[in-house]
Amino acid sequence: MTSVPPHAVPPPPAELVRSPLSDGEWHRLHPLTPLLRGGLFLIVIIGVVVANLRDRLLVVFLPWLAPEVSDEVDWEVSGGDPIDFIIVNNLYVVAVLAVLAVLILLVAGFYLSWRFHTFRITGDDVEVRSGILFRTQRRAPLDRVQGVNLTRPMIARLLGMAKLEVVGAGTDANVKLEYLSTANAEAVRADILRLASGRRLADAAAPGGAPDAARAAGGRVAALGQTVGRELTGLIEGSEAPVAVPESVVSIPVGRLVASHIISMSTVFLVLGTVAVIIGVSQGVTWLLFAFVPGLIGFGAYWVRSIVRSLRYSIAPTPDGVRITFGLLTTVTEIVPPGRVHAVEVTQPILWRPFGWWTIRINRLTGRSASDTSTDQFTTVLPVGTAADVERVLRLLQPSVPDDEWAVIAHEGMSGSGKSDVFTNSPARAWWIRPFSYRRRGFRLTRDLLLLRRGVVWRKLAILPLARLQSFALHQGPLDRLTRVANARAHVVTGPVYPYLAAIDRDAALTLFDDVTRATIQAALVDRTHRWAEETDAPADAAPGDEVPTTGGEALRDRSTEGSA
Repeated sequence: MTSVPPHAVPPPPAELVRSPLSDGEWHRLHPLTPLLRGGLFLIVIIGVVVANLRDRLLVVFLPWLAPEVSDEVDWEVSGGDPIDFIIVNNLYVVAVLAVLAVLILLVAGFYLSWRFHTFRITGDDVEVRSGILFRTQRRAPLDRVQGVNLTRPMIARLLGMAKLEVVGAGTDANVKLEYLSTANAEAVRADILRLASGRRLADAAAPGGAPDAARAAGGRVAALGQTVGRELTGLIEGSEAPVAVPESVVSIPVGRLVASHIISMSTVFLVLGTVAVIIGVSQGVTWLLFAFVPGLIGFGAYWVRSIVRSLRYSIAPTPDGVRITFGLLTTVTEIVPPGRVHAVEVTQPILWRPFGWWTIRINRLTGRSASDTSTDQFTTVLPVGTAADVERVLRLLQPSVPDDEWAVIAHEGMSGSGKSDVFTNSPARAWWIRPFSYRRRGFRLTRDLLLLRRGVVWRKLAILPLARLQSFALHQGPLDRLTRVANARAHVVTGPVYPYLAAIDRDAALTLFDDVTRATIQAALVDRTHRWAEETDAPADAAPGDEVPTTGGEALRDRSTEGSA
């Protein structure tokens, strides 16, 4: 149980907030929240009861459909069925009263849960209090916010509601507001990002008042009907009204999305497994069929879920970060603020190579537990795209990269080595350690980024912002010492990107180690992306007379090249 701090908490600056829910006071969630939380639970219970009473309901309401089922029951013969006991002893009134009592208790519990579930947004935190008997209070500091996700499940979407999730910086650190109206959720999210950005001046609040207030004036029932109609249309047309959605820089055709799942190594393994099972069954090994069918069903469900989840994908820039939207029935919208991306990886499986398709994944703090299986959907920022799509997305994720550097990333970094390759590659003597990929294994260090290129079957390019780098290590085994090579590992937050590079020249690795150390310190000193709207240009820790390391990208590359010679 967490108690409320006794001291007063200052409200956020009035000029930085738009929603009346961001005034620093405690507010409750949407009144229909108990319906979404408890109503679905009651529907499941009713479904279970109806399924168990199927035969008896047929006898009562549709007797001609079940003539073989008799309405005469024997309490002893039926094995002590409570329904039969009620019928035999004529306890209908008692049963109805018991059911009503249980329903009243459930409804009261859901209502009290909503009544005691409050939140507030202050100038420093987003706080949530919940619990009836055991009170809990969670707090997300605004200066540690990694992003704000807005999820709209299908039922909530029809009712014009959304779930807001403030992504924290630790494991299981997210703060959830479920549910708010869609308009309020968007306004609250904008307020949270505006407060987290470090901005101290903003435009005047937009006139017109809160969207829900205007809706209440016209009648809640009529407004709910209009919302349901609009959202039913939105399921087909993709409308997100009344929220203005920025235009996406990437458009993924449905055909390409489906084909990318069909043309994959998992599908190849599935086909090979199917052939093996058919051959085994034909030879009399029937147990393979029972072992394979559950896996086939699970793979099919995952395959369809992945496609549906990636439909209506869009990615666009906003003043508060990169806005990513995906999902057909359940729509998820997340905004990744600047400086929250710790690693980026561009990957191309060998089966996608003839089509020129790539995918992009990132490492970021999701604030979710390690057992949460939905974490992957918040790390894939481009499910499948062309090289042009990759460049547009990378420009959003790393806006500080100079324009002339993108040509290097797109050609040498993604496509591979060539005569004009500017990457420092593995030496020829290391061919026996990585016989197929040693020509593609290389690194490039610029003023802001560390690029690691590797892979032949799966081409991979890891892009690491130096300001987010946690540490850098070199490893060398006995065979590596014999060949005078080393392995480099960059440490970032946990995620799908594993920045590792093997079999690089030992002297080049030592030079890279020193250069990365200096460049990381310089990048950390001048980085202000964690407070991206703060009105300051100089590093807070640097005095006017202090010197900042000035090793530029060209000098770093020259030194790395000399070290590998």
